[in-house]
Amino acid sequence: MVIGATTFFVAFGSFFITPRDVKWFAKLTRPRWLVFEPLIPFIWTFIFVCGAASAYFVWQKNPGSLETWLLMCLYLLLEIITVTYIPLMLRFRSLRVGETIGSVGVILGLLLTLAILPLSRIAALLLLPYLIWSPVGAYTTEELIQLNPQDA
Repeated sequence: MVIGATTFFVAFGSFFITPRDVKWFAKLTRPRWLVFEPLIPFIWTFIFVCGAASAYFVWQKNPGSLETWLLMCLYLLLEIITVTYIPLMLRFRSLRVGETIGSVGVILGLLLTLAILPLSRIAALLLLPYLIWSPVGAYTTEELIQLNPQDA
């Protein structure tokens, strides 16, 4: 329950977006292949649910141990980094900020997956959606930079 509640609470951080910030992003030229943009909120919801389930499996392996608490901190850090991608990119009106945050998320997601793999293969598998989707987001941001160099 605590893992799910924490995931839900941190995800609400993405609501600190102003209409003015959204207007800037809406005016950006997008790649032609970006036809799945309306599905992105649903994709991320699925990824966050998988991440919370992964954290649950790790917690169940050795509840309350120092190692488990440190891993929970990594899960939390990964979620915070992921959730701040859009608000910070929009607030600074900088695609490079988004690219940097997204790249840090990819690296941290990979490190977390490698750290939990010896503890629980199921937990590691549940992070695969994050590991697959995050590079798509990083690539998309790079494409946005190429199409909108003035907003990099």
